[in-house]
Amino acid sequence: MAQDTNSVAAAVESLRKSMIEGDRATLNGLVADELTYGHSSARLETKSEFVESLVSGKSGFSKIDLSNQAIKLVDNLALVTHNFAGVRKADGSTMNLAILTVWIDRGGKWQLLARQGTKR
Repeated sequence: MAQDTNSVAAAVESLRKSMIEGDRATLNGLVADELTYGHSSARLETKSEFVESLVSGKSGFSKIDLSNQAIKLVDNLALVTHNFAGVRKADGSTMNLAILTVWIDRGGKWQLLARQGTKR
């Protein structure tokens, strides 16, 4: 169980870094094709929209800090909650969100299936 939560935590950290870097290949590997990415504004993105917005620079962050993370495993899913503090690349504004992500284990590889954020 600890091994599984460690691998989920590693996937979350990889996503955090690739969101800052706008790394298309890593993002594509970490995100499930069925992704539903919910923003705190209630806007929803598909996988392609989410990845493209980060890679193109349309949106993105120069810094992301995650805190108070908790991981709960349910069958082949992981529910991850944490606080998200980010600095936007475009204008330097900050955001402070509470996040729930749902990850799915696909053959030993965790992929982001769903995300919802709300303002704190």
